Amino acid sequence: MLLLHGHPRTHATWHKVAPALADEFRVVCPDLRGYGKSSKPQTDADHTPYSKRAMARDMVNLMRALGHEKFAVAGHDRGALVAFRTAMDHPEAVTALIPMDGLPVVEHLERCDARFAAEWWHWWFFGQTDKPAERIISADPDAWYTATDEHMAPEAWDDFREAIHDPATVHGMLEEYRAGLGIDRRHDEDDRRAGRRVRCPTLVLWSSKDDLEDLYGDPVRIWADWADDVRGHSIDSGHHMAEEAPELVADAIRTFLNERVRRTSSGAT
Repeated sequence: MLLLHGHPRTHATWHKVAPALADEFRVVCPDLRGYGKSSKPQTDADHTPYSKRAMARDMVNLMRALGHEKFAVAGHDRGALVAFRTAMDHPEAVTALIPMDGLPVVEHLERCDARFAAEWWHWWFFGQTDKPAERIISADPDAWYTATDEHMAPEAWDDFREAIHDPATVHGMLEEYRAGLGIDRRHDEDDRRAGRRVRCPTLVLWSSKDDLEDLYGDPVRIWADWADDVRGHSIDSGHHMAEEAPELVADAIRTFLNERVRRTSSGAT
């Protein structure tokens, strides 16, 4: 079970969920490229080193190095985009996909309206390069990233704060957004034109107290355009559901994966 964090979190966002799953699954929680303590490669004009395709390749190589040729993947927020790309690009490896609080990036961008631009304005702030956001954010990262330790254990909180206070990490995180507005969108568009789809069972989760459903309606209907076997439901939580509602998240993942195992064992499709 591969768990992928979102922005601006690190692997430590799963510190309550991972132990709850570890009795039944081998759980792997990495920092994504550009985030936390992972590498921050030199970028290029298209931000290719921070594309979800590059990150997906990282994840498959990591899991293979750990001895896992096949695995389920769950991703929250920006991690949902990496999880989706991993399932699309490496169908031989991914046995189940669980995107949380996210859609394929092209779906976000094609639905962009004035409300989206007003409420998710940070996408454009992060994504532009004429006046890079790094200087503003790193001048006072605690003021910019307004998270508190209310739902985090001390070690997780320390890991988060170390990340946001590292200018190289701030740059890496913004490069990932820049890739999202360009090369990642093109990859999604190429897949759609070619008719490529996610073939593995997919569970879509979203926070009932965040705005994904409010902005787009039922996320399951959108994901059904990209995946063959989709189900989903909301989690009673704010956006950072792994920290705010870890029992509900762990239960949803466990139930879905165990049901998938039962269906596979019985020969159901």
